Amino acid sequence: MEEQEQEQQTSRTSGGSTGGVISLRPLTLSDVDDFMAWAGDPDVARFCRFEPYVSRDDALTYIAGTVLPHPYFRAICVDGRPVGQVSVTRNEAPADAHRGELGYALASEYWGRGIATEAARMAVAEAFRGRPELERVEAMVVVENAASQRVLEKAGFAREGLLRKYQKVKGKTRDLVVFSRLSTDAHS
Repeated sequence: MEEQEQEQQTSRTSGGSTGGVISLRPLTLSDVDDFMAWAGDPDVARFCRFEPYVSRDDALTYIAGTVLPHPYFRAICVDGRPVGQVSVTRNEAPADAHRGELGYALASEYWGRGIATEAARMAVAEAFRGRPELERVEAMVVVENAASQRVLEKAGFAREGLLRKYQKVKGKTRDLVVFSRLSTDAHS
C-alpha cells in the first residue's frame, strides 16, 4: 500500500504540446532496455558526465548500484514509457543539506517538445514538497548546451552566472552556466 501511495505521489501528468502524458516514477531494473535507448545515444550523452552505455550489463549495474539507492532518481515517462531520467541530489553534509542539484537526460527523439522542461518542474516541485530542509535546487550546464539552458529558464530557474573552467566533461575542462530555483520562487 505504501509503495502504491509513493507511486501516486510521484506520478504527475501534463498534456500540453508534448503529444502525450508526462509522468515521473522510480526507474527499475526492468527499464534497462528503455534506459539503453537514451543513455546509449551519443547525442544524449554529449554534454553529460557519463559516456554512452554500450553494455546492457553495465547499465544494469548502474541502475542497481546508483539509481535504486538514490534518494530522488526518476524515469521521465511519456504515456507510461520511460524516455529519460531526472534526479535531484541530497547532500548529506549539514552545511549543504539546504541545496540539491538537478540533473536530467531525455531520449533525442523527444527533444523540443517541452518534456524535459515539464519533468524539471515536476521534479523540483516534488523535491521541495518532500524535503522541508531544501531551499535551493541548482543545475549546471555546459556553456555550449543552449537547449538545456532554455529548458531550465522555461522551468523557472534563474541564470546566476558562468563558472569558468569548472568541470571536466569528456576529458575537457569546461565552462558551466549555473542556474538555481529557490523554494520561495513563484511556481511557474
